[in-house]
Amino acid sequence: MKNSSDPQAPEAGASLTAALAIQIRAEILQGSYPPGTKLRLDDLRHHYAVSLSPLREALTRLTAEGLVQIADHRGYRVAPVSAENLREVTTLRTQMEVMAMNESILHGDAAWEDALTAAYYRLARLEEKGERSDEWEKTHRVFHLTLFSACGMPLLLRFCGTLHDLSDRYRRLFLTRHAPDENVPAEHKAIFEAAMARDKELAAQILTQHLQRTGRNVMAILEENGEA
Repeated sequence: MKNSSDPQAPEAGASLTAALAIQIRAEILQGSYPPGTKLRLDDLRHHYAVSLSPLREALTRLTAEGLVQIADHRGYRVAPVSAENLREVTTLRTQMEVMAMNESILHGDAAWEDALTAAYYRLARLEEKGERSDEWEKTHRVFHLTLFSACGMPLLLRFCGTLHDLSDRYRRLFLTRHAPDENVPAEHKAIFEAAMARDKELAAQILTQHLQRTGRNVMAILEENGEA
């Protein structure tokens, strides 16, 4: 990744910052940078082959998303994990996603149905194989985001995306130590079918159960490791 050398190219600089934020976010979610890790600017600058300016801007974006914290006034570190934060993320994610999904069920058109169908069947094919690969992670995220993509509320979509990523960090960090929850594929299918049937109440019930059980699973592991 190389920085633009043209000072009159703000769009190039913005694109670099966005790409850098995406890459660092992905590495945090994957656990490459564990919770609490100090993010040394010089190390990151050399690793990503960028200048300090877009690097600081990217880290500022991730700070706003809750994945990074400012440390020692000028430095940065990966946000730590805690039971309190997990409870908050799970509660907010459930409320926001159910609201956004209900709006999508109300207002989604044929294009939304097509996109949701494609996203679900891509996910189902991987789950039939028992996969929990990087491809599954990406496909899983697309399925959840597509569920509420027709809500017509850009701010709500942004909040849902951020909460999904915060929640997924907990799931990836802790549930990877245990066998995948065998209920998940069936719940994905049930959520998909209820959404396609435009049954808001049933879809909300299943999605709430789906998200809250994942939160409980992760909380149990936090408690096992003395982090609650």
